[in-house]
Formats: sequence, structure tokens, C-alpha cells
Amino acid sequence: MRDAKNAFAAGELTAPGLPATYAGASLNQVAFPLGGIGTGCVSLSGRGALVDWEIFNRPNKCGAVMPYSFFAIWACARGGEPVTRVLQSPPQPPFTGQGRQGYSGLGFGVGREDGSGLPHMRSAVFRGEFPLAEIQFSDPRLPVEVRLEAYSPFIPMNADDSGLPIAVLRYHVTNPGPESVDVSVAGSLFNAVGYPGSGPFVGPHLGRNSNHYQERGSVRGLFLTSDKYDPGAPQFGNMGISTTWGSLGTGDLFYQEASLRGAWFDAMHDYWDHFSATGTLPLRSYPPSDEGKSDVATLGLRATLAPGETVTLPFFVTWYFPNFVKYWDAHRMDGAACCEGERTPPGWRNYYASQWADALEVASYYAANEERLYGQTRLFHDTLFASKLPPFVLDAVSSQASILHSPTVLRLSDGTFYGFEGCHCDAGCCEGTCTHVWNYAQTLAFLFPALERSVREADYTYNLREDGSMGFRLQLPLGSAVWHFLPAADGQLGGLMKLYRDWRLSGDDEWLRKWWPKAKRALEYAWKEWDADRDGVIEGIQHNTYDVEFSGPNSFIGCFYLGALRAGEEIATHLGDEQSARTYRRIFESGRSRIESELWNGAWYVQKPDWDRTPKYQYGEGCLADQVLGQWLAELVGLGELLDCDHVRVALQSIFRHNWRPELWEHANPQRIYALNDEQGLLLCTWPKGGRPAIPFPYSDEVWPGIEYQVASHLIYQGFLEEGLTIVKGLRARHDGVRRNPWNEFECGSHYARSLASWGLLTALSGFQFDMPRKTLGFNPRLYPEECRYFWSVDGAWGLFEQQRMENGWDVRLSVTAGELCLEQLLLAAPVSGSIRSSQVGQRNLLAEAAGEGDQCVVRLPEGTRIGAGQSLHIMLSP
Repeated sequence: MRDAKNAFAAGELTAPGLPATYAGASLNQVAFPLGGIGTGCVSLSGRGALVDWEIFNRPNKCGAVMPYSFFAIWACARGGEPVTRVLQSPPQPPFTGQGRQGYSGLGFGVGREDGSGLPHMRSAVFRGEFPLAEIQFSDPRLPVEVRLEAYSPFIPMNADDSGLPIAVLRYHVTNPGPESVDVSVAGSLFNAVGYPGSGPFVGPHLGRNSNHYQERGSVRGLFLTSDKYDPGAPQFGNMGISTTWGSLGTGDLFYQEASLRGAWFDAMHDYWDHFSATGTLPLRSYPPSDEGKSDVATLGLRATLAPGETVTLPFFVTWYFPNFVKYWDAHRMDGAACCEGERTPPGWRNYYASQWADALEVASYYAANEERLYGQTRLFHDTLFASKLPPFVLDAVSSQASILHSPTVLRLSDGTFYGFEGCHCDAGCCEGTCTHVWNYAQTLAFLFPALERSVREADYTYNLREDGSMGFRLQLPLGSAVWHFLPAADGQLGGLMKLYRDWRLSGDDEWLRKWWPKAKRALEYAWKEWDADRDGVIEGIQHNTYDVEFSGPNSFIGCFYLGALRAGEEIATHLGDEQSARTYRRIFESGRSRIESELWNGAWYVQKPDWDRTPKYQYGEGCLADQVLGQWLAELVGLGELLDCDHVRVALQSIFRHNWRPELWEHANPQRIYALNDEQGLLLCTWPKGGRPAIPFPYSDEVWPGIEYQVASHLIYQGFLEEGLTIVKGLRARHDGVRRNPWNEFECGSHYARSLASWGLLTALSGFQFDMPRKTLGFNPRLYPEECRYFWSVDGAWGLFEQQRMENGWDVRLSVTAGELCLEQLLLAAPVSGSIRSSQVGQRNLLAEAAGEGDQCVVRLPEGTRIGAGQSLHIMLSP
């Protein structure tokens, strides 16, 4: 299907490699989230600054800068003069200032709060490979080399350790010269306890703030508190900056509890004059701050480096703000107002507050377990990035996992995972783990399946009505009444397919048996509202992810219905409910046949609107990018074909041909603008044969990254490798650090959940199949099948799959990096074939058998075969 719309050469699309680095102007938009799942985050900018302090239980991207919270280095070679630098690369234009902040902002020049007016490093190169970020700084006058490594623990299957409210910054300092060098690195942190989460950091919310040096276990540092708020108050909490380096009295550690309390610019003058001259700061402490004011605490680490020596100076920024308040109006869901004129907004405690008592305890736990936490995070990174993939695919898959560190997601008091759709600049956007948006998201299910299952459990516990209809936005606090609105057809029916996926990933029959009765009610609600005649075709009013109601038969909702029926059939069969299984199969076959006969126009699937019931906002004869979305999800979860395979392939070709734009200069878009000018993008809907409604449905002219990912991975599933990769490469080119942040794909707000569909690229390219109830995994590599490496994961285990064609057959290796895998069947796709020459787990030989079944080579292992962490199943196949 290659044509002019394939804007890249085939080799450019398929060559493996690591993601690009960022330097110069491409640093401008870089902001890499650091934090835990459900803890909020602070982001590391491309320059090395800490920005977007979103640790106070809400987003905070409106431009407020936390005062004087930065790192600096002092270095003096023996016999030389000291050199002092803020550990940030130069500020980039514009230099006019930004925003309206009163005697700062627009018209007042570059903000000084992050140390931008002080001497800083001349350049930086940023490498982001989530969950690890690295900045290589350089400065011709500094006698040492500095590399920053920043991360927060992120360990698949371990949600609690991946939910620490911590940002770890490790400064690796090397002396390349012939003389010894004395070095100090100082980290300063403003005591923002009392900050409401948005707006200026300094204001009446501050007062009675105190900073104190404390030690706990192997951790020592500064603990930032306030006596102004009771423990149950929303603004109660504490922060810390600490280390495991050095000790008091040895000269390798210093601290200042508070900067100089003066006027004008006194504090910064005092800080810089002392630190730049001596590489240290005088001890200073004060009584608690006055109302409306607070102090900056500084922790310094010192070392003497011999020629050629490298030291690692670690800092831990931790936070503890346990009390989450529902600040948004449940009826508006836009974060603009909260319960005005009503009772006090409800609240709850963050899950991490049940694990830790304060920010210092978080740091102490991390320090006691640092080797394991860093080691396992690094192990995940190394395993994922060992995958042999094009660099922009690795970039897409890994970068969007950072959404799980963003304020888009919460963990409620009982540990339930909860998500907004995205983030306004100072509020969550569109509450409730919205079922139709989170339909697309796959990353959570494969990396933290227990958290994904908690979403199913919350949906079927709190969103299911007596009649089987479901709210699609979970209301908080848990136990609140179901939202009074139409059910979302795509979200409700997609839930059945996700239930099936979660069961297949875990193999947990008891869990399935527990939740199936409620899921069954949700499925059979379709017969009350959307398919009263049970002919398998959705015909009623269908609220959906485009925030409108479609009507009449269409493949978009129709595919979800077919997928839900197939999931229901498989589950019912497994649980022994043969009668229900037969009913679902009969309706499925009828619906499949009717969609093919009534909605297929020879090139794509169309909609037959009921114009009398819904006179506006339909797509009719349009080529909808999501027209076979349900088939994509069915492919991913293992439900097979819902519609005619040849028709699906042609429909995907049509979507690429008509909706993909290699540039957008001539595209008229009155709607929201997420791609423009010379950028590439996939339009949500086009009308190649005419019939475009006078008023098209909302968003039809837009470009959404999450939909681009699902279309791209679906193209790859169906064998259109170049077309799928073209979409991904074009999408990621829009997030180049100059135009947009590579770690923030937005749609209706920042860190938008739909982009978690990017994990589908990995499952599509590897052809990953999972069926843990039957202890079966499979792979059908669509890229480099003769020599491939792919990350894989199921509930309880993750690792790397490799296969290579040898002169005398095939070498296949399934490695378990972490966890334990019980496996009895491994499915290998053509061209892999042959008989088993040898099979081992570790050093233990196995009696395995291989047989060709259709286009697969099925390797059967002895019952109860277990592969532990650090072990591999190694199979050699002879022709």
C-alpha cells in the first residue's frame, strides 16, 4: 500500500536503535515527570531545573515557579580559583518574561527564582529513557564533568514501591584533570508546606513554616514542615531534601536550615556570595516564619576527587501531602469550581499516606532499599530498551508510561487506581477513570495488572446500576451515587473485553468468577437499550468518546458489541455457562453478518444514522479512524476476528490513505489544534466520497495521539508495517522538545490517558499472545522475525523474548527477568518450525515437544514448568 503518504524511506522506518537525545532549542519543552504512581510529581526540565511542582494533590502547569529550589556546584582544582555554577544549562529565549505575576512576568525579564541570573552550565544534553533521565552538563571553565541521573522507582508488578513520593537526583562528578579537585554540590528547596497546589507559591497560605536538620537510619537532611495546619487539613504535610552521603563533623556534609531573612534580593546575594567563595554555607536557623512567608533550606555535599576519580552525590527530594480534597465540581467535571455554596468538599487520604508517616520516613525507606529499588528500576529499563525496535517506537512505548507518574492518576485510600482523562494547568480534566478514554490505555494492564484489575472492580462495584447500565465516570469518594447521565456504549462494552484481557494476563479464575455476574449484567443491558431485537446490531442512542450520541448501526460501537459478546462467550464457556455462551455466539454471528452486509461500502465501514433521533453530530458516510477500534482491542486481548478480515484490512488501508496527512498546510480545522502546518497527523474522520454533514461531529477535524497509536498498531497487526510505523514516526516528530514536550502528549489536557495506547505497538510488533489460564504464551514477530528481541510481561513476571535463525535451525530464548512464570505452551509463528534439538530451563533439561499446527510451531513443555527470575527457557529447533 506504499504511496506518497509514506513520507519516510523503509530503512528509516525499520532500522533499530535508541531514542534521540535533546540539546539546544530542543531542551525548551522537555519536562520529565519524577514521582510515584498516585503521588503527584515534579518534572526535570531539559535544562536541569525542577519545574511543574505537582506534588500538592493537583496539577500545576500554570507557570508558577517554586522559589529558589535548584542545585549548584562549586569546584576548585588544587592551586586554582573556584568556579561556581547553577546546575542548569542557559535559559532560552524569549527573555521578556511570561505570565502576569506582579512585578515579575511579562515585561520584567527572565524569572530569577530558579537561579537563571547566576552563572550556569554552558550546555546540556538530555537523554530520557523512562523511567530514567540523564543530563550531561558541560562548561569549559569547570574543572570537573557533571552528569545527572534522575529517576523515581518504577518496577513492574510492584505498585507500592513504584508509588513512592520521591525524586532521586544522583550527580555523578568526574575529575578528568591532573590535579585533585574539591567539589561541593548544594541542593536548595523552598518550604512550600501550606501551598494549595496552584497559583503563586508565596502568599497567605504560608506561615509558621520551619526547616530542621534530622537523621533517620542512613538518611540525613532537612525536613520542611509547618505548624499552621492540623493533620486533617488539606494543606497539611511536609517535604524533605536528604542524602546518604557523608556525615556531620567530617567536612563532607553541610546544611543551612534557612536562607537570610532580608528584603529585596538579600537572600540570593547572601547565598551566592558565601557559596561561590567557600563552597559551603554558614549554619543558620530561625523561629517559624511569619504569616505569608517561608524559608529556603539548603543541603550540601562535599568531596575531594583525585585525578580520574568519579563520585556520585545523591539527593532525595521527598514529599508527604496525605489529604486529598475533591476540589472539582462533580456536575461540571472541568475543575473550574468546587461545590460553591455547598458543604465542605469531601476528601480522603492518599494511598501512600497509609504506607508512610512523613517525608523523612519515605527517604529512610528508600535509602534502606536503594540498591534493590534502583537495581530493579534499572533492570526494567535495560530489559525494555534491549528490545530491538525502531528508536521512535521505543520512545513512544516508554515515554507515555510516564503518564503513570503524572497527576493524571491517583491511588485512592484503599489502593484503587483512579485516573482523570488528562490535566488542566491546575486541575484534573474530566474525572472518573472515564471508561471510553481508558479503553485505549494498555500500559497499566501489562505493567501493573493488579492496579488495572482494581479499575474493573471499582467499575462493577460503584458504576453498575440495577438495570445493568453503567456510569462511565466513577464518582468520588467511593460509594457516591452513580453519575446521572447516559451510559457510554463504547466504555461499557469495552469493559467486557478488558475484563477478559485482565483474566488472560493473570489466569485468576476466582477473580473472574467473582466479577463475571456483574459484567454479565452490563453486557446484557445492551438488549434493553441498544439491541432490543438481539440481532447483534447496535441501534439505539450511543453516547461515546466523542462526547456526543451516535445513533443507528455503525461499526465503531458495533465492534465493541461484537467484542463484548465474544468475551462473554469465552468467559461463560470457561465458567460452565454453556447456555449463555450459545446465546452470545448466536447474537455475535448475526451482528457480524449484518454489519458486513449493511455497513460495508467496499472501502470502509459507514454509519447509518437515525437522523430523526439525532439530527446533529453523526459521521454517516465518513471514514472514521476508530471504525474498527473494537477489532484492534480484540486482536490485542486474544479474541480473534470480529469482522471479515479482508474487509478490516481494506478499511485500515482506507484510514491511512484518506485520514493520514503528511502535512497539514491545507487542512481547515476550526476545532482544537493538536497538529498543524508542516506536521504530520491522522485526522479523526474524513469524507472521501462526500456526505460530510453540514455540522460534523465534534473533534472530527482533530488529531489525537491515542487514536494514532491504536490505528498504527492495528495496521501493524494486519501486516501494514510501513504504514503503521509512518504514523508513529510522524506523531513522535511533533514532540521533539522544540514544539512539544516528549513526555506530555496532550488531548483534552496534559498527560492524556489515551496515549497509553502506545503499549499496543509493542504487543503488535512482537505479536505477543497471552493465555495464562492455559499457561500459554506466544510470539509472532512482525519486525526482524529472523533475529528479534522483545520485552514481554504478564501478571507476576516479565522479561525478554529472543529468536534467531541459525544455520542449523532456530535458537529461541524466553528469559524471565523478574518474577516467576508457569508455562506449559509456547507458540511460535512461521517461519519458525522444526523439531526440538534441546530444551532447557537454566541448567535443567526439559522433555519438550514441538509440532506444527497451522501457521504456528507449538512447543509443549512438561506440566508445571516454572521459570524463575534470572532463568531462561532455551529451545534449539532443528529443520
